[in-house]
Amino acid sequence: MHNTFSSVPHDAVFRNVLSHVAAARDFLDIHLPEQYAALCDLSTLCLESGSFVEEDLRHCYCDVLYSLQTRGGEGYIYALIEHQSSPDRNMAFRLMRYAIAAMQRHLDKGHRDLPLVIPLLFYHGRVTPYPWSLRWLDAFALPQQAQALYNGSFALIDITQIPDEEILQHRRVAMLELLQKHVRQRDMLVLTEQLVSLLALGYTSSAQLRTLLNYLLQAGNTGDPAAFLHALANRTSDNLHKETLMNIAQYLREEGMAQGRAEGIQLEAMRIARAMLESGMAPEIVAKLTGLAPDAIEQARH
Repeated sequence: MHNTFSSVPHDAVFRNVLSHVAAARDFLDIHLPEQYAALCDLSTLCLESGSFVEEDLRHCYCDVLYSLQTRGGEGYIYALIEHQSSPDRNMAFRLMRYAIAAMQRHLDKGHRDLPLVIPLLFYHGRVTPYPWSLRWLDAFALPQQAQALYNGSFALIDITQIPDEEILQHRRVAMLELLQKHVRQRDMLVLTEQLVSLLALGYTSSAQLRTLLNYLLQAGNTGDPAAFLHALANRTSDNLHKETLMNIAQYLREEGMAQGRAEGIQLEAMRIARAMLESGMAPEIVAKLTGLAPDAIEQARH
């Protein structure tokens, strides 16, 4: 709640009175729209903190928020009461933001379902009657389109359900979509011909190709990434792409060789450590001579 000694006395007195459950119960009993009042069990009224709104709205967060249980005993309803002494063209949008913030707070408490949040605006300004619509969709430049958008299901692009043949027609996003569709499902070698065909269309820049290849190497399933890149390079006619593919393949081979050498050195050190331990040398001396970590020496003892 805000400080009682607010610089805006209208707000302060409103919040002070409505923060008392008995007063809020009378207020809601009188002013709740009938269709919502029928759902609410006013005997369960519980004052909630007003400071739940995200940081950029803290300076103007809602005045009073109450939670109630439904008359059926299951689920929650929130009554969000906002005070206004002057009209605000975007008040309906503010109330919607407050309502969504209250829904998020409810989910954060561990609830699974979204609650109904009923915004109520109490107004006593000089301009009368209240001049602006409180239907938040009316705030859009295209209210009919907004109603269709926000009252229906949102658009879904489920790439797992789009055939590969259709994806290949998607121009500059085709390679991205193809890789993300199959990255978890099968060896990337199976996609070689399709990827070569996409590269031949000329939609993919060198920078994009490097980005996509980095993604493929991090998240994809292929037993020999370097061989996969060589296969792509050998089938690609674009010299710039060919060079990019070959450079990355060469880097992977060199990295693999370096890793193999490091693993070989580690194995040889472990073999020597075992021989030393079997001859009766103390583990700490073996660690010092071989450079192996204590846990590796412990592993060599078994």
